[in-house]
Amino acid sequence: MAGRRSLGRRFGRLWAAYAVSTYGTSLGFGAFPLIAVLVLDAGPARVAVLAAAGRAVGALVAVPLGPWVEFRRKRPVMVAMDLVRFAALMSIPAAYALGWLGFAQLLVVSVVVAAADIAFKAASGAYLKTLVPPEDLLIANSRFESTSWTAITVGPPLGGAAITLFGPVTTVVADAVSYLLSALGIRSIGGTEPRTAAPRLRARDLPEGWRHILAHPVLRPLFLNAIVVNGLIMASEPLMALLLLRDLDFAPWQYGLVYATPCIGGLIGSRLAFPLVARFGRHRVLRTVGTLRACWPLGLAFVQPGTPGIVLVVVVQLGLVTCCGLFNPVLATHRLEHTDPDRIARTLAAWSVSASITIAALTAAWGLLAAVTSPRSAIAAAGVLLLATPLLLPRREKTFPKTEEQAANLT
Repeated sequence: MAGRRSLGRRFGRLWAAYAVSTYGTSLGFGAFPLIAVLVLDAGPARVAVLAAAGRAVGALVAVPLGPWVEFRRKRPVMVAMDLVRFAALMSIPAAYALGWLGFAQLLVVSVVVAAADIAFKAASGAYLKTLVPPEDLLIANSRFESTSWTAITVGPPLGGAAITLFGPVTTVVADAVSYLLSALGIRSIGGTEPRTAAPRLRARDLPEGWRHILAHPVLRPLFLNAIVVNGLIMASEPLMALLLLRDLDFAPWQYGLVYATPCIGGLIGSRLAFPLVARFGRHRVLRTVGTLRACWPLGLAFVQPGTPGIVLVVVVQLGLVTCCGLFNPVLATHRLEHTDPDRIARTLAAWSVSASITIAALTAAWGLLAAVTSPRSAIAAAGVLLLATPLLLPRREKTFPKTEEQAANLT
């Protein structure tokens, strides 16, 4: 029942804005590579550069944004980042209509959107902590997580159908409009935020988020675990596409099926987060689910053609996504509660920047490994390394609140 209770009108509007932009992003999932291939006739190397460089350069551009966001009111920053993403994305259909669209523009837009994503996440995490009481943070994060997985379940198939029916830039328009609607929704939340004097940005302020994370006995192992696990999982994604579509002759609809269906597990996992933490405590949930999350991906190295292969991928992905859906909101809540209000934006920005750079680097490295060996061998290597990642999880329980009520008392 705790997971169903209202968190207030202001949170409801924030959640609605988040849902709109998340569904828009899911509709536009994979749009840039498709446009590069279908419109610009780009080859595999340029598509890989678009995926890796956009994420990595966007993360580097976002490094000074954490301190910048920290000392500003968060809701205007969120609105501004939504509008930046809207304008950047709308430049693509405009250039396409005029016949001016080029690869360089796709790359620049991907960098701008990646940097704005990081700044938005930093501001929204800090804003959320001021919007809901501490005992409701896990409920709020679970609702965001369930929305994400629901959008991922329905968005890409609908986006693919829209591209087939209406053209390659259709989903980019939908994604852009979703950010405009999100900005309007966040603007309508109302309320006031305290004004904070914005000090002059200094070079020593840039690594403050990393200093806090790496000096914290609980956040440091969670940070290392999260960036390694996410990096290895994401590095295997393009290799799975090669393995399934090229080597095992899966049809495109089968490929979509084996990745869309398991997203139901993310919805289930996010719904289980609050009751499991209330019953077993946050430390046990993070340790157990973090360990289970690392055990699933190795199974992808054994996929075979035909129906048995489809069943294997669906089962493995369902287990992995369920664990991620449960782990992520608990981690997000714990990270907010172990960070002082005047450091949240810098901490979240540092976390996101590190994750993006790690994913880009591991994706490039695993691409080279697959070229030297094979996609199956590279996927197996990632799975084996993931088995060691639970060693990075915190081992001491005393630093974790047992329940949400105890967490509230500690704050």
